Amino acid sequence: MAKTILIVDDSGSLRTVVRMTLERAGYDVLEAGDGVQGLARLGENSKVHLIISDVNMPNMDGISFVKEVKQHPRHKFAPVIMLTTEGQDAKKEQGRAAGAKAWMVKPFNPPQLLDAVSKLILP
Repeated sequence: MAKTILIVDDSGSLRTVVRMTLERAGYDVLEAGDGVQGLARLGENSKVHLIISDVNMPNMDGISFVKEVKQHPRHKFAPVIMLTTEGQDAKKEQGRAAGAKAWMVKPFNPPQLLDAVSKLILP
């Protein structure tokens, strides 16, 4: 049974590249364009095994999105990878405090992303 990963990013082209990378590795992928859509997608799906989220998005940014996810009983243990242009330590600390398990800076390296996913995804 394939694991399901939710990608939350306002860049459609980036979501496409990440989705293709993950699908080639055998994962099922859901997509959302911002944190509000991300929460809606989580509400529709009972089991999301991992979340990859941008930080800077309209409507709801990634840090706020992660905080909301961690309040949800069904998804609070889903690991989160922040995939963003932000590299400052202060932003990384905000992400960690919100509940993110990993931080990757764009442009991403597909093998590195798959390595992080395989280490974090829940059985």
